[in-house]
Amino acid sequence: MSFLSRIMVLKSQAHFSSGVYNRFGGPSGSLPLEGSRKKKAGQAKSRVGLLILGFTALYGVIGGRLVEYAMKDPEVVSSILPPDRLMASRPDILDRNGEVLATDIRTVSLFAEPNKIVDADEAIEKLSTILPDLDVKGTYKKLSVKSSHFAWLRRQLTPKQQSQILALGIPGIGFRPEKRRFYPGGPTASHILGYVNIDNRGVAGMEKYIDDQGLADLASVGMTSDQPLEPVKLSIDLRVQNIVRDVVINAVTNYEAKGAGAVVLNIHTGEVLGMASAPDFDPNNPQEGAKEGWLNRMSNGTFEMGSTFKTFSTAMALDSGKVSINDSFDASRPIRIGGFTINDFHGKRRWLTVPEIFEYSSNIGTAKMIDIVGIELQKEYLTRFGLLTKMQTELPEVKMPSQPKVWKKINSVTISFGHGVSTTPLQTAVAGAALVNGGKLIEPTFLPRTREQADETAEVVVKKSTSDEIRYLFKLNGLKGSGRNADVPGFNVGGKTGTADKVVNGRYANDLNFNAFIAAFPIDNPQYVVLTFCDEPHNGEKGQTIASYTAAPMVRNIIRRAAPILGIEPQFGEDGSALLVSY
Repeated sequence: MSFLSRIMVLKSQAHFSSGVYNRFGGPSGSLPLEGSRKKKAGQAKSRVGLLILGFTALYGVIGGRLVEYAMKDPEVVSSILPPDRLMASRPDILDRNGEVLATDIRTVSLFAEPNKIVDADEAIEKLSTILPDLDVKGTYKKLSVKSSHFAWLRRQLTPKQQSQILALGIPGIGFRPEKRRFYPGGPTASHILGYVNIDNRGVAGMEKYIDDQGLADLASVGMTSDQPLEPVKLSIDLRVQNIVRDVVINAVTNYEAKGAGAVVLNIHTGEVLGMASAPDFDPNNPQEGAKEGWLNRMSNGTFEMGSTFKTFSTAMALDSGKVSINDSFDASRPIRIGGFTINDFHGKRRWLTVPEIFEYSSNIGTAKMIDIVGIELQKEYLTRFGLLTKMQTELPEVKMPSQPKVWKKINSVTISFGHGVSTTPLQTAVAGAALVNGGKLIEPTFLPRTREQADETAEVVVKKSTSDEIRYLFKLNGLKGSGRNADVPGFNVGGKTGTADKVVNGRYANDLNFNAFIAAFPIDNPQYVVLTFCDEPHNGEKGQTIASYTAAPMVRNIIRRAAPILGIEPQFGEDGSALLVSY
């Protein structure tokens, strides 16, 4: 019954009770009783007035308390949100095959009502037996505020901790239901998935991407609920992801490296099938990896990529029409420019053809090719390849490449073989994919994408004939050059190594390398690009620290294990030997 309905009933009852009866049971109409009747009617009206006044006062008090509550500290108000707000769901994150990568689980959090705590010291002493790492000083401060009605003591307890605390029987202690994000694979895909904060809000990776698509806005206005949401499916294949991370973690250990990373990329769709960076972290407990593990070196770290850049320099020279694959260049003597000397690591001291320049990774030959191309065209091509601009993808952690403010001839020369421009390994892989897929640059994605969808946004950056020639050079280097250690029998792996001296205090250090390898397979009809890097290795295969003994074997190990999962069948001859591709 509404407030107004109650008032009408009370008025009706008042009118009924005001009727005056004579001693014979009937209504009296005698004049002597008229004054009495008026008096009783007045009393009834007074009682109704008092009731109205009482209800008005009651609702006034309630309204006043609501205003007082609204004026409180927002943090305190949010701390005592209804359970359904604490139980708001996030969508599950799945791999491309439906395997769960991230999900919500139910948990409880411990709170106190300080105004009901009898003995704060005793309460803290008892809680410390269950929670030995409890912040005693901070907890005592919370429990000592007797005017407080709510304070969080510990978020997200285990069921065992909850039952043990319940058994303590501490007055003024309670539990509130919450949801906690759980990552079944632990650190397997940490830099892709990211993590959430204590309130289940995305902080990094695809978790933050999901919030940025509108989930965070809905949560801020209280429009989320505990109902399951439609899962978010990624392009990641968990099986491939496991392999990639395993190889990367082993590289850091076995090569005594500062860091390592790798990615497997579908060259026709731009889908990332697997990507890992080490050191990494466990998103179930991200704070433990805060020092080094949070940095996603694949997309949020920039490096001078060394001789892998010769792939792009050669491609622009060929695509511009200023250089033919049959041309030769004099690499018999070092180049001296601007007080610097450009030399070859394994110099042949003779004229070299374009394929030989690529196979022997000649700095001199590459520099002479790029001199013909010119600085402006070089910058135009590198921009076209996406190597001088910020990469566009779903991951929030993407770093802007760096380049010289003013490009002089010395800059142009050193950039041609990978010194002077720093890019992310992932965007280097994307640019490499464009040079072997027919010439189309496709931005990377961590969400499923068809080839038709990719073609709608793809940009042609080189001619198909240029792409064919780069594939030929990749295969040549895989068979005879520095890429031999990356080849897997039957899968025809081609690619290019890159060993770059690292800059320390403004000078290049000969004993600290950044090694990378960009590969495509199967090279006769490429489907995937694999890029690996190893940062500051100290103990590569055969004790070497250059890319062919660190980054290249990483590619070999990834392809050897992942190719069958990706549906790539090895090709062997009748005698059981691997088939080679001819051009």
